[in-house]
Amino acid sequence: MAGAKSITIVGGGLAGLTLGIGLCRRGVPVTIWEAGHYPRHRVCGEFISGRGQAALARLGLREELAAAGAVPAQTVAFYSATRATAPRSLPSPALCLSRFKLDVALAKIFRDLGGELFEGRRVSGDDLGEGQVRATGRRPEVEPGGARWFGLKLHARNVSLAADLEMHVSPRGYVGLCRLSDGEVNVCGLFRKGAGDDGGNLNSRDLLRGQPFSPLRERLAGAVFAAESFCAVAGLSLRPQQAAARAGLCLGDAITMIPPVTGNGMSMAFESAEVAVTPLAAWSRGEASWIEARWKISRDCDSAFARRLVWAKWLQRLILTPALQDPLVALAGRSDGFWRMAFARTR
Repeated sequence: MAGAKSITIVGGGLAGLTLGIGLCRRGVPVTIWEAGHYPRHRVCGEFISGRGQAALARLGLREELAAAGAVPAQTVAFYSATRATAPRSLPSPALCLSRFKLDVALAKIFRDLGGELFEGRRVSGDDLGEGQVRATGRRPEVEPGGARWFGLKLHARNVSLAADLEMHVSPRGYVGLCRLSDGEVNVCGLFRKGAGDDGGNLNSRDLLRGQPFSPLRERLAGAVFAAESFCAVAGLSLRPQQAAARAGLCLGDAITMIPPVTGNGMSMAFESAEVAVTPLAAWSRGEASWIEARWKISRDCDSAFARRLVWAKWLQRLILTPALQDPLVALAGRSDGFWRMAFARTR
């Protein structure tokens, strides 16, 4: 596009790459600065559910992900240390794909469209100006009292799942299992560590395997873990934030991180990128000021995500209350309405 102003995106994760692709397809010159390198494993549930799939379809990316190896998930089951539900059909199928493959696929599409992608380049500071977008992901944070949320992930083989997606809750946190292509299963967990807590002297693999005699420990008894897939992230902030309150223009987890129990984080990254494409393209063509573009994107993101974040906050609080875990799993097993309502409200 002759005379179009360029846009710089700081962060080449899901939101940054998806936005870059959308803008390149509008003829906007785009540069992405990514601190890491591709391919890479990242702590992630590795499935897309809810409105994110529709956003991908509108951006012309859903078929590209299928070609990269994405597989559908049709069923879900829930487990506590002593209770289990039978597999249930998801209200709408999810799409499962390893981040190792997904990030590579998106980076290739972006580069093939003429976008400039620089790896191993870190940009510090929050003071981004016109034409600059922050999509760097979550911001490390310690809770009052010194507690920290941390996530762990491993890929495994030789795991026989009862459902395409399984959620296992325990007093320490929760672990999600997701069926991927090529016989792999993603094992991803979120845990809370209090100030001075040694985690019971458990290593990361023990935490992901679950408590002794639990359904999760039984499920992973014969698992063969891929050591190279292990990754961890600490200092996760799960307090809802508004896009309009952030310094500069932020997208995806750089705005706010929805509690992972919902399985909606990947979807929100894609959705926020789609929201930003049209206003940023208008700014690039000189049809809107930067303030107008930023305000519209922030307002539309807050409108799209506010209800989800409120429901997710209370859902996570319930699920992580040890005394409620068995009753909640029992309720999910007896009542389609309960978990379908929770599914719909967090998407």
